[in-house]
Amino acid sequence: MAMHNLVQALVFVAVFFNTLAPTVANVEGDALYALRRSVKDPKNVLKSWDPTLVDPCTWFHVTCDADNRVTRLDLGNAKLKGRLVPQLGKLERLQYLELYMNNLEGSIPEEIGGLKSLVSLDLYNNNLTGSIPASLSKLSNLNFLDVSNNDLCGTIPTTGSFSKFSEESFKNNSRLEGPELMGFVRYDTGRCK
Repeated sequence: MAMHNLVQALVFVAVFFNTLAPTVANVEGDALYALRRSVKDPKNVLKSWDPTLVDPCTWFHVTCDADNRVTRLDLGNAKLKGRLVPQLGKLERLQYLELYMNNLEGSIPEEIGGLKSLVSLDLYNNNLTGSIPASLSKLSNLNFLDVSNNDLCGTIPTTGSFSKFSEESFKNNSRLEGPELMGFVRYDTGRCK
């Protein structure tokens, strides 16, 4: 009887883990496909992003770890036009988000601040607007940030992970003020809309 229970337990564990992996892959695939739907792709760099495939690790410009979790998104200079999507925050193991030199517009989603493994956020030379999300200051692993050459507004933060970055990371954002002074209230220029 004990052997029968052990076999049942092993079968349960095997089934559980086999169903868990595709679920995670589907969540990440859905998040990436949401990005694909929100942008125009004149160079067809996202052509391989097929939502019917269980695993987005087979898509071009996507790198995954040994657990088939997305760790890198390399879409720099891809000529994408459109908006970043909050679903990117579901890529829990994402370390590198490389979206520089595109035509991305709109704001940086607050949800990117939930990517605890993020090491590099490269968004320079786009048309991003709005303020820099405060949630990004919580990313203790973030070692590289470049949001220069956009149309961001508000104040350059200096708290949390932002203490590591020089003003070079923020240059050529004519409506961006700062950096904010420690212990003082953030600037309110009224120009950040």
